[in-house]
Amino acid sequence: MSEGATAASFVAKWRARWPEWNVAEAFVDPGQRPVVEAWFALLQEIREAAWSGEDPTPGLAKLAWWHEELEGWAKGVRRHPLGQILQRQPAPWSVLARALNSLPATRPEPAQQAARGVHGFAGAVAQCEVALFGRGREGDAAAGDAHAVLELAERVLLTGERSDIAWLLERWPGLGGAVRARRVHSALLRRRLQTLPDGGQPAPLQGWRVLLAAWRAARGR
Repeated sequence: MSEGATAASFVAKWRARWPEWNVAEAFVDPGQRPVVEAWFALLQEIREAAWSGEDPTPGLAKLAWWHEELEGWAKGVRRHPLGQILQRQPAPWSVLARALNSLPATRPEPAQQAARGVHGFAGAVAQCEVALFGRGREGDAAAGDAHAVLELAERVLLTGERSDIAWLLERWPGLGGAVRARRVHSALLRRRLQTLPDGGQPAPLQGWRVLLAAWRAARGR
């Protein structure tokens, strides 16, 4: 398999979990879509390492690998296929790499306690998105708080742990200063959280619900 095809497989894995993007991507600049998809695929790999599975040991090893890989991206070196799309982008990869160190401790914590540990990573994500897509706030405290809620919502979808849902929805950020791709994805994430079935897997949104949520988010509403 070529390196490009392997990168495409990670994007396909992310899109398989978010089939709503087939509709929602219409509200993202076509020129940005390949980077947006690769970026969200990268974040999915990091979240899986941090929070998925019953045994945390494999995830710790993966996070350590990602730390090394992202530090390499900052120096112009890449091994992971997603780096073919992302590594040359002017993002603060080293900042993101160092922020991974705080994630393992958040694994067993409820959202109210985990928010502090996730804050540094969330702020680094916000900084990267400004660098990758332009506009938005550069990872200030408010952006870190907002992205922390989103990251913990992603954790809920991975683990199926419903006890955090009410707390997260009460604190859902407006994201008026975030980049458009983030606003659109956040709208889909919120709707998924609101409709997460008891004891079930998160179900994709359907039809006009996706269109309306993405349209409103793209307009900053």
